[in-house]
Amino acid sequence: MVALSEVVFALVASAFLLSTPSTAHPGLGFGWGGGSSGSGGGHGLFPEYYLYSCPQVNDIVVSVLEQAIEREPRMAASLLRLHFHDCFVQGCDASVLLDDSATIASEKRSLPNANSLRGFEVIDEIKAKLEEVCPGVVSCADIVALAARGSTVLSGGPDWELPLGRGDSRTASLTGSNNNIPPPNSTIQNLITLFQRQGLNEADLVALSGGHTIGVARCTSFKQRLYNQNGNNQPNATLERTYYQDLKTVCPQSGGDNNISPLDIASPVKFDNSYFKLILWGKGLLNSDEVLLTGKVGKTMNLVKAYAEDESLFLQQFAKSMIKMGNISPLIGFNGEVRKNCRHVN
Repeated sequence: MVALSEVVFALVASAFLLSTPSTAHPGLGFGWGGGSSGSGGGHGLFPEYYLYSCPQVNDIVVSVLEQAIEREPRMAASLLRLHFHDCFVQGCDASVLLDDSATIASEKRSLPNANSLRGFEVIDEIKAKLEEVCPGVVSCADIVALAARGSTVLSGGPDWELPLGRGDSRTASLTGSNNNIPPPNSTIQNLITLFQRQGLNEADLVALSGGHTIGVARCTSFKQRLYNQNGNNQPNATLERTYYQDLKTVCPQSGGDNNISPLDIASPVKFDNSYFKLILWGKGLLNSDEVLLTGKVGKTMNLVKAYAEDESLFLQQFAKSMIKMGNISPLIGFNGEVRKNCRHVN
């Protein structure tokens, strides 16, 4: 028989959690502690969601991340990108993890994701370990969000108190993935429009682009800048000349599409503000990086300069914008499920 005291404790705990959906309580957060960069409890998400049902969730996520990133430092950026490519399609619902099936057209086949999006095996490993300890409790959508935060912190970046409680979708949107994720050759207006579609403003655009302080891009993503930027067989005039010559050795005019180059040549595995300094020097790798400055939109230009000068300002805004992005259209309660296998609906 269950002791009466245990029932009372469970009811009190449930009442406590339901009554405090937006408050970050010192000492109740888990893992990295409570970042001072602001928490978010809107949309029915709150940081203490797994406090009683799976208190070790963040420790398990981080233990897997530490090993994965040690094996391959690039994985941190891949997992950060995975969260971004999930949230921008139909909200942060782990739809990006679903494989093709009779009812699912996988987002993994979209133009931005095919032969490019990575980290699925790491998510699988985290999920398997969590299922051993807390079966049927932690959603894949929350795992993706936790992995993005953990990867940022392990790369030397900021911490933030992460609202949790996202459900997993039972659908995916290949069309949405093709249409909503900003392509690397985006103009500044294209970027602003695609971010606004998600409820994100120019400050979010510039700060989240700063995630390119870690990771790499494939030659196919920047080849146009090197050889035919405006359909005139000429390079992008904003590229610094020595950097341009170096990129040509990595990315030939013919072939080599899968050759890779760091998005931040100064510190490719360290989460810092050198990405913005490089943009000021004409060494932004992607067109979508450089247009934050050269697109002649005053707000984004000024933010690039501000973040290049003040790293703490960038790190604070990055954390705030990650919370904001992570709150896009979550599936709450019965609107979502907790998948047993992140690649398939239950």
